[in-house]
Amino acid sequence: MAQLIVRKLDEDVKERLQRRARQHGRSTEEEVREILRDAVKDEGKPRPRIGSRLAARFAHAGLSEDVDELRGDEARPAEFKS
Repeated sequence: MAQLIVRKLDEDVKERLQRRARQHGRSTEEEVREILRDAVKDEGKPRPRIGSRLAARFAHAGLSEDVDELRGDEARPAEFKS
């Protein structure tokens, strides 16, 4: 196993890491390992396109009908009714 030394870590960051570790019931060292594992777990995998991510995020809102493609349309200013 490799070792990593982090120098010049703000005291505030250290304290928040320790608090987070206590909340998860593990040591600060294990908490940092978990954070680092999580940070790189999806590296190299292609991310879903923005439309797919938006659809997944708002699927619970009932917005399931298709929206017309706007590509190539001229931009229009918003209309507000008073």
